Amino acid sequence: MTNMRTRQIVQAPRKVARLLRILGQPARLRILLALAEGEACVCHLETLMGLRQAYLSQHLMALRKAGLVIDRREGRFIFYRLKDPKTLELIRLAEQVSSIPEPIQLFETQESKLQDCVCPSCSSAT
Repeated sequence: MTNMRTRQIVQAPRKVARLLRILGQPARLRILLALAEGEACVCHLETLMGLRQAYLSQHLMALRKAGLVIDRREGRFIFYRLKDPKTLELIRLAEQVSSIPEPIQLFETQESKLQDCVCPSCSSAT
C-alpha cells in the first residue's frame, strides 16, 4: 500500500510537467484556442492559422497523444475537438498569470479566411 502511494506522489508532478511541456509550444496553444471555437478539420485549421498541413498534423498528433483533443473521421477529413473544456480554462489562467491584458487572439476576422477552406463544414455553408 505505501509503495503505491509513494508512486502516485512521484508520478503526479511528472504528469503535470508533461502536460505543461505539451502546452509549451505556441502553435499547440493556437490550435487549442482555435478548437475552443468548435470542431475543425486539418484543412480548416490550415486555412485559419496559415500553417502547413504537415506541421499542424504533427502538433495535433502530440495533442491527441496527450489526451487534450479527440478526433473523428468523416470521409477523407479528420475533425478535431477539445476533449475537455477545462483545457481552455487552463490556457486562460496562464494568460492571467503571464499578465497578458487581453485573451490571446488567433486572427482579426475568421470569416474572410474561411472562404478558402474546402472542408465539408465550410463548403456546405456556401
